[in-house]
Formats: sequence, C-alpha cells, structure tokens
Amino acid sequence: MSRPIQALAAMLLLSVAPAMAQEAAGNAEAGQRVFNQCRACHTINSGGRAMVGPNLFGIVGRRAGSFEGFRYSRPMHEKHEQNFVWSEDNLRAYIRDPKAVVPGGSMSFPGLRNDQQMNDLIAYLQAQR
Repeated sequence: MSRPIQALAAMLLLSVAPAMAQEAAGNAEAGQRVFNQCRACHTINSGGRAMVGPNLFGIVGRRAGSFEGFRYSRPMHEKHEQNFVWSEDNLRAYIRDPKAVVPGGSMSFPGLRNDQQMNDLIAYLQAQR
C-alpha cells in the first residue's frame, strides 16, 4: 500500500473511531427509551419505591439484593451473600439472560438480545446515580 493510501486509511479510521466508541458505549437518551420496557416492574428515581422489582436508581456498582425493604427471592439473597455486585459486565449478562445469572430467580423478563439497545440501556443505568 502506498504512503498516501496508508495516510488516507489512517485518517478515515481516526474519523470513525469516536463514533464507533460512542456506539459501543451507548446512548443514555436512547437507553431511557429502552428502559420503558422495565418500567412495568421497576422505578429508577432517587428515593423511589420498589414495585414488583426493586428500584434501580444507583444499580451500577450496587451489591445484589440490597435495596432496602424489597423482598428478594432466595436465589437473589444467595447472590447478596456471595457479595455479587452489579458491575457493568454483571448487569449486561443479567439483562441478556436473567435465568442464567440467577437461576431460580423471580425476574420474569426473558432477556434483551439487541446489542445496541443493551449498550444504550447500560449507559442510561450508569447515568442514574
């Protein structure tokens, strides 16, 4: 490959890298729309109450089964006792397939398979602190 073509290829790569990184990181505004699927069971406002599921405000970095006053399933209590924390990776795995991460848990959501929606939802959850 000639130098001018290499330079052009490098410039193109550098110009699309920020857009690719933003897509991988997710869009919190789009994630808020994805979260609408979760609103049937969860709130996400500071000081909000639990519903069928616990309030998810500040979920990223929180220990599993730790929302005060919510009655968790036995499997989720076990995750709590194991000091399982809702890191980005753990949330991603759980949202994709809740029963694989917490077998026997009470989460009825079948899982989110769309990668972009997952990235957007994670970005939205991270912003809720």
